[in-house]
Amino acid sequence: MFCNADEEMRAESMMEQLSLFDDRQTSAPLASRLRPETLDEYVGQKHLLGKGKILRQLIDRDQVSSMIFWGPPGVGKTTLARIIANRTQASFIEFSAVTSGIKEIREVMAQAEQNRKMGIRTLLFVDEIHRFNKAQQDAFLPYVEKGSIILVGATTENPSFEINSALLSRCKVFVLKALEEGDLLELLHHALKSPKGFGDMQVSVGEEHLEAIARFANGDARTALNTLEMAVLNGEMDTDGLIHVDDEVLAQCMNRRSLLYDKNGEEHYNLISALHKSMRNSDPDAAVYWMCRMLDGGEDPLYIARRLIRFASEDVGMADPQALPLAVSVYQACHFLGMPECDVHLTHAVVYLSMAPKSNALYTACEACKKDVKELPAEPVPLQICNAPTGLMKELNYGKGYIYAHDTEEKLSRMQCFPDSLAGKRYYYPTEQGQEGKVKERLEEILKWKNEE
Repeated sequence: MFCNADEEMRAESMMEQLSLFDDRQTSAPLASRLRPETLDEYVGQKHLLGKGKILRQLIDRDQVSSMIFWGPPGVGKTTLARIIANRTQASFIEFSAVTSGIKEIREVMAQAEQNRKMGIRTLLFVDEIHRFNKAQQDAFLPYVEKGSIILVGATTENPSFEINSALLSRCKVFVLKALEEGDLLELLHHALKSPKGFGDMQVSVGEEHLEAIARFANGDARTALNTLEMAVLNGEMDTDGLIHVDDEVLAQCMNRRSLLYDKNGEEHYNLISALHKSMRNSDPDAAVYWMCRMLDGGEDPLYIARRLIRFASEDVGMADPQALPLAVSVYQACHFLGMPECDVHLTHAVVYLSMAPKSNALYTACEACKKDVKELPAEPVPLQICNAPTGLMKELNYGKGYIYAHDTEEKLSRMQCFPDSLAGKRYYYPTEQGQEGKVKERLEEILKWKNEE
């Protein structure tokens, strides 16, 4: 059966469309296409990989041993492990603690043992190693000890709490930091120029838009590249084939209204100042407003929670001793839940701190004491409050004249705890605000008793 010319053209067009569809379906994400293959291409972690830094030296000298990479998502833990494997001429095996069990571990270890007998080292990269239970982690121990594998584990959780001490003691821990905004901008510019990225396309995107993406990514390279890819793919193409990325497209891709909120710039400091001063002025409504403005701009809720902890001691202090534990518990709640659910916990703390009685007595005491410590000579500790664990120290009058307050009727003593040059000095002057009024009354009673002869 024969087709006429029109049918042939339609068939060719359909095949071309299907081919394009297949290419789109099988093409790797931008972050995968741009994955660095050498240390020179790797961006960030200069504290580990800069000239003369310990990890860089270990890699250059081919002295890499088992290690744990601890850091937030998207900072290059997997990429760095692959680069190390290439540099050290080791067989690279990667699997995830989410999908692998004891059986898979044993199979990999058997392969690694075979490699060792043939003189081939095996670098085993375990993503999210903290998700392995004790038995699974213990399965690595004998192979790490006899050198069958170089274990590189990646974790977003504190290794001290999530990795068995026996395994942890055999690994060097390297802390990878969230990428700086400059690092992310470098990656984004590279993505636009590289043939592996959008180098073969005409893309118009403003520097302010790239900066907004870098801020939005919050140190995560994968997020930055994924956001750029989404923005380019959803940009408008003009008749010349130029793709335009504008505010509206970027806002949709980032799901943020406040694109240009700069977490390191003037607006950042203006908003945190507004939050602090509204709480200090006991204005809960204004304080909640400024807090929500920061969250809407993409601010890290844990940053806000840390500032609230500081406020609890600096501006509330002993006027309400429960302010600090409440602020700390709110930080923990934000850590457990993250956004968007933790916004109500932040509101809880902001309103509580706004309505709490205020005292800056702790802050002024701390600042005054720091000034003296910095400007005055470093006086020796008075002998009467020194420990005397040895006979020689007792002979030298260490601890002589010490009075154990619990042995006295008043549970107080007139023993001097300051150096002579500071005798009688005061830093803490409690106010009468809230519960600090009781503290002031108690302190005045103590001082009056100590001054009586």
